Amino acid sequence: MTLPTHVRTHKLSADAFLCAAGFNLIGADSPAIEAMTDFSRTQAVSIPVQASVNDANAYMISRGVRLLVVVDGNERIAGLITARDILGEKPVQVAQARGVKHEELLVRDLMTPIGAIDTLYLDEVLNARVADILDALKQLGRQHILIEDTDPVTGLARVRGLFSATHIGRLLGVPVLGFDLPRTFAEIEAALAG
Repeated sequence: MTLPTHVRTHKLSADAFLCAAGFNLIGADSPAIEAMTDFSRTQAVSIPVQASVNDANAYMISRGVRLLVVVDGNERIAGLITARDILGEKPVQVAQARGVKHEELLVRDLMTPIGAIDTLYLDEVLNARVADILDALKQLGRQHILIEDTDPVTGLARVRGLFSATHIGRLLGVPVLGFDLPRTFAEIEAALAG
């Protein structure tokens, strides 16, 4: 194998150690874009609107995510469904109101429809800090927020990525678990301050 002349191989340093990934990679004043999950680099995890809630929960677990983008039969965004939607009180209330069993509920029954989804525009995110994103999430009382931009080829609006409080916590080295948003934000804010 021949390598270009500007790239040379070297022997690993005898005192080398592994880089610890995932901890304290960002701070309050870090550019927000550093904490964004960018769908131009990472495939968004989606589920059909007619899937069962139980299938959605299993899919979230298998993919290690807490939010799924819900798509219709034409692969257009119909809404979002989160672990909180599936595991909270909402499924019990909807099942009782409709007189159905929990296992009969579909994603469309519990999802947040597209018209109710808050987003941030990418051009604003490019000038924001991580602390700004956390403030927006906290004000909304949400764990996730989508990022919208315009596809340069088609000129159509597209979902470019998302921010997740859990992901930001991971980047800070803060274990963020559960649905207790005030506690989640308090832990992240303490990590940013310290």
